[in-house]
Amino acid sequence: MREKTITGCGVILLITLFAADLLTGSADIAPAEVWNALCGLSADKQTVLIINGIRLPKAVTALLAGISVSVSGLLMQTLFRNPLAGPYVLGISSGASLGAAVCVLGVSSGILHQTGPVLETAGLAGAAWLGAAAVLLLISAASRKIGDNTVILILGMMLGAGIDAVVQILQFLSDEQSLKSYIIWTMGSLGHVTGLRLGIMGGATIAGVVICFILGKNLNLLLLGESYAATAGTDVRKTRHWIFLATILLSGTITAFCGPIGFIGLAVPHLSRMIVRNADLRVLLPCTALCGGCIMLCCDIIAKLSAIPVNAVTSLVGIPVVVWVLFRSRKTFPVSF
Repeated sequence: MREKTITGCGVILLITLFAADLLTGSADIAPAEVWNALCGLSADKQTVLIINGIRLPKAVTALLAGISVSVSGLLMQTLFRNPLAGPYVLGISSGASLGAAVCVLGVSSGILHQTGPVLETAGLAGAAWLGAAAVLLLISAASRKIGDNTVILILGMMLGAGIDAVVQILQFLSDEQSLKSYIIWTMGSLGHVTGLRLGIMGGATIAGVVICFILGKNLNLLLLGESYAATAGTDVRKTRHWIFLATILLSGTITAFCGPIGFIGLAVPHLSRMIVRNADLRVLLPCTALCGGCIMLCCDIIAKLSAIPVNAVTSLVGIPVVVWVLFRSRKTFPVSF
C-alpha cells in the first residue's frame, strides 16, 4: 500500500514538473496558450513553434534522460553491489563520450558530414554505444578477477581519466569549429534532441527499462551474490549480458545526444532507496525512474531560469547526495550492499 501511494504521488509530481517545464522559458506564455498549442487549437504561430518545436521536445528529452541515467546507475550498483558505482564513476559515460567525441570532432573534417543527417545521427549513437560497451566489458572482466569494490571504483576512475586524456588529444588535433561544438556538447544540452534523435532516445529508454523490469527477480538475487543467484537457478552470465545491453542503451544514448550528465545516475538510486525503504528491485526500479525524471525536469527548469548548462545543475544537485552516501553508515542498506 505504501509503495502504491509513493508511486501515485511520484506520477502526480512528474506531471506537475513536466507542465512547469513547458511553462518555463524566456518567452512568457500563458498556461491557456500552452494548452491550445499542445492540443492544436487556435493559437499564435509563434507560440505553437515555441511550445511544440522547442519546449515540448526539451521536456521529453529531460524526462527520458532522467529515467535512463538513473536506471542505469541502479543497474551498476546492483551488478557490482557497490553503493558508489554508476555510469559516471565507473567510466562508462567517459567511454560513451569518447565514441561521441570521435563523431563530433570528426564531422567538420568530413568523416560523417557527407553521410547525411540520418546516418550521422545513427553513427553518433552507435559510437557512443561501442564506447560504453568497451569500458563496461573491461570493468566487468576486472571485477571477476579482482573482487574488491574499492579497487573496481579506482580502476573505473583511472579508465575515465585515460579516456579523457585521449579526448584531449582529439581536441588538440581538431579544428576550431569542431572544438567549439564539442565544448558545448560537454556542457550538456537537452535542447537539440528532436526528430530522429528523440525517436532513438525514446526507443532506447523504453527498451532498457523493459529489460530491467523483466530481469527484476534476477536482479534481486544478484544483490545476494552471484553464487547465491546461480544456486537459485539464475543464469548469471545471461543476466549480466542483458544488464550490459540495458546499460549501454540507457547510458550510451543519453551521453551521445545530451552530453555527459554527471552524478544523477549515482545519486538518484540512493534517494529512491531512502523514499521507498525497500531493497526489492521490482519496487525500487519504478521509483528510481520516477525520481530520475522528476529531478532532471527540475534541473532543466533551474537551467532555464539561471541560463547555465544543465550539466552544472546536475552536478550541484548530485554531489551533496554523493557526500551523504560517503558519510552514511552502510548498515542502512543491509540487503543491497
